[in-house]
Amino acid sequence: MIAVIKTGAFLTITPIILVLSYILITGISSISWDFLINMPTNGMREGGIFPAIIGTISLTIGTIAVSVPFGILTGIYLVEYAKDNWVKKIINLTIINLSGIPSIVYGLFGLSMFVIFLKLGTSILSGILTLGIMGLPVIITATKEALLAVPKDLKEASLALGATKWETIWKIVLPSAFPGILTGIILSVSRAAGETAPILFTAVAFYLPFLPSSLSDQVMALPYHLYVIATQIPNMPKENMYATVFILVFITVGFNLLGSYIRNEFRRKK
Repeated sequence: MIAVIKTGAFLTITPIILVLSYILITGISSISWDFLINMPTNGMREGGIFPAIIGTISLTIGTIAVSVPFGILTGIYLVEYAKDNWVKKIINLTIINLSGIPSIVYGLFGLSMFVIFLKLGTSILSGILTLGIMGLPVIITATKEALLAVPKDLKEASLALGATKWETIWKIVLPSAFPGILTGIILSVSRAAGETAPILFTAVAFYLPFLPSSLSDQVMALPYHLYVIATQIPNMPKENMYATVFILVFITVGFNLLGSYIRNEFRRKK
């Protein structure tokens, strides 16, 4: 049985290592400080990807700020406060279904709601709100599962000692559930950082040789920038494309590692 598990792990990890190695080997010649901190020039064939890096990080951080508080609070309400009736069942079913909706649908919703109806225009704010809504189902589901996994004895003991329900949730339940909640946040952030479709209609511009100055400005982002240079720019150096891919993967993995580190440190101190 152990041999089967090891074989399965090897077959899973090997393709990932091969793909990442090929990306790094192909793009390493183009990765430099100039590539990372300069603006794109010559129709994006030369120069750097600094605006796209800043745009990706800005959208990701904004998505965290929007989706995490609302996702956690919604999960708390559904587990601790909502009555167990048909309305709650419909809400839970809807959340599960929203997790499987293609990202392009979220992009079209963001276009209709934020860009056109609310007149926010194609902007960082529209992109953040769209990505935030897309990330909510994962965070809500993770929060619910983590809260349900907390032993009832802990909650009952806290209430028996005179703590209010909210004090019990805040000081007992949430700290115990935090590692599980953080897992959902990591998954949500990973998806948000690498998505193209939701920001295609709501936030990004084809080419911006400068940084945005407010949330109402358009922005470049690495996923869309990669799509543009791969499909719309003739004679684009292959090395630049793979260097861009590597930076996008690096940023995504960086957010994942940061989340994992916080989760592990919390477990260790707990």
